[in-house]
Amino acid sequence: MARARAQAHGYDGLNFRDLAADIGIKSASIHYHFPTKADLGAAVAKRYREDSAEGLERLWIEKGKPAACLRAYPGVFRKALERGNRMCLCGFMAAEYDDLPDTVKAEVKAFADAHVAWLTRALAASGVDADPEQVERRARAIFAAIGGAQLMARSRADVSVFDEIIDSYRATGLIPA
Repeated sequence: MARARAQAHGYDGLNFRDLAADIGIKSASIHYHFPTKADLGAAVAKRYREDSAEGLERLWIEKGKPAACLRAYPGVFRKALERGNRMCLCGFMAAEYDDLPDTVKAEVKAFADAHVAWLTRALAASGVDADPEQVERRARAIFAAIGGAQLMARSRADVSVFDEIIDSYRATGLIPA
């Protein structure tokens, strides 16, 4: 529930009273495990980051080839749009960065770093570019571009917008086809 709320409403969506009502418990029960909103936000973001890292490794194993991994990568972000027009939790929170507690900021940064590292690994293994600096720059550009595509699609409540933008990234060569 907390993840879904944060994906739909960001850090501000993590309201103890509303979460308790969603689950059917007293808010004191949530406070018992997470004394502050910062504790709850950091835990939700950490779990999201860890689940995402596991998903990326599964993708790496299942696809077997770096090029196939890079083709499938945008689908990781598409899933959130398919589930109630939600955003990537850490992408949403990154937009709220100045207002986040330090513990939540650390998780948001770690999420982005993990995705850029995975993309760097996939790009390097696919032989797209031999220069490690260029590979990492491209990985950051891909990560940012896919987040932007998700944002555009969400603002229109239309996942086909995401698909069209991703197709344009492939056509221009940002994301290997």
